[in-house]
Amino acid sequence: MKRGGAFVLALALCLALAGCWEENAEQLDFWEMEPEETAAPEPETQLTELTLPYLNSQTLDPVACADGAQQVVGSLLYEGLFTLDETFSPQPALCASYSVGGNGLVYTFALRDDVTFSDGAPFTASDVLATYRRAQVSERYAARFANIASMRVNRGALVITLLQADNALPALLDIPIVRSGTEKDAVPLGTGPYLFLTGSDGSFLVRNENWWCEGEGLPERIPLAGAKDADTAAYLFSAKKAHLLIADLLGDTSVASLGGVERADAPTTSMYFLGFNTKRVALADAKLRAAMRTAFDREAIIASLLAGHAQAAQFPISPVSPLYPTALEEPYTVGAYEAALTPAGEDAPASESAPLELTLLVNAENSFKAALAEYLARQLTAAHVTVTAVILPWADYLTALQDGNFDLWLGEVRLTADWNISNLVGTGGALNYGKFSDAAVEKALAAFLANENSATAAELCRELAEKAPILPIVFKSVSVLTPEGLIDGVAPTMTRPLRNLEQWTFHFS
Repeated sequence: MKRGGAFVLALALCLALAGCWEENAEQLDFWEMEPEETAAPEPETQLTELTLPYLNSQTLDPVACADGAQQVVGSLLYEGLFTLDETFSPQPALCASYSVGGNGLVYTFALRDDVTFSDGAPFTASDVLATYRRAQVSERYAARFANIASMRVNRGALVITLLQADNALPALLDIPIVRSGTEKDAVPLGTGPYLFLTGSDGSFLVRNENWWCEGEGLPERIPLAGAKDADTAAYLFSAKKAHLLIADLLGDTSVASLGGVERADAPTTSMYFLGFNTKRVALADAKLRAAMRTAFDREAIIASLLAGHAQAAQFPISPVSPLYPTALEEPYTVGAYEAALTPAGEDAPASESAPLELTLLVNAENSFKAALAEYLARQLTAAHVTVTAVILPWADYLTALQDGNFDLWLGEVRLTADWNISNLVGTGGALNYGKFSDAAVEKALAAFLANENSATAAELCRELAEKAPILPIVFKSVSVLTPEGLIDGVAPTMTRPLRNLEQWTFHFS
């Protein structure tokens, strides 16, 4: 766990500060002025038990709730058929077993028979199907269902039929399940280790006696500190009225230094990358695009521009995944990029003979991205190539991408844990603004998705390295913040900020 406060979620509060100098109509001699009484410092809140913030005016339904505090609380209330471990590999949770037939297109998921919801009602495949039907049209999960042709219940099992074979389907099914019929409640029923209650002293979580796991060592009770919005939740954390906050410290522009905080980072599937407009004559040259792979030092970017909240990646698979092809990486070497741009016979980039002036688009709302774009523009400016960062408001940035009015663009995408990049590099992909199309890349991607393993991952990444439709830069981290010295053992994953809660050690007052 990393200590203290270089970058943490700041408080978006407007403090009315007393003490502004005002002119006094009747000037008093200094020695005649009565000394001001010094207000006694407010006593520090005594910490006696773990308290979590939550948004008390919003739903906790895991399909529809807001990112952040609601998801932290929800991780103790709801579970999925699978859970993703620290390498984004799916592990069975509510799923007892599954089988695959129909040439890899038909999955049948058998459910655990020892699971009930927190009210004691049985957990069934119909509950899973009802949640998935809602998730299929939700903003958060809809992309996961793009390859699903149908879903149904058959003899107590869930049957999913795919459009194309994808042996990584379980990695998409960590979607939290709620009891059918309770989804419209502010707090739908789940199967997790806690249930939500409200009493005279407010809302809190208590251990779920019906939980199918043992749960030894989990706190019996976790108070909840109600907040009207994310800014108020941040205030409660800073005031030590809540003791844990999840934050994307590269996505929230209101960051500042705040002492007395510890941070535990978890890798995510959110990737920063460079995209190319392959319809521009110069950038239609795959050799030029590929040469840019070694133009910048990713580790230096993480240390100097991203405050350590990321992992370097040359391929669109998280480097913590066992599928990431480390052996195919090209080490950063000073001068390698410029040397690649220097005429060297028939293998040199076709555009080498004429000076190139290129633009690199980035949206203005994120200061980290803007700084990164300016850095990349400087690093990509060499030999006959000049790159200029163009920082635009989000609406203008998106319009320029949709209209193809760019050369390069700095993008961010949250990938699914099956590492499906069809939207980025597939012909007609929703995020393929550069209109890249290559049959060999699409064939390698289809083979990878049908049978994800080290060999098919390496083959796909070889094609991506050669054709360079995009240049991955880093995968972001998410941060779990706790008061300094309060908790030992915090080791979150992207979807489980409270992972191994039963093993945490608390140092309460």
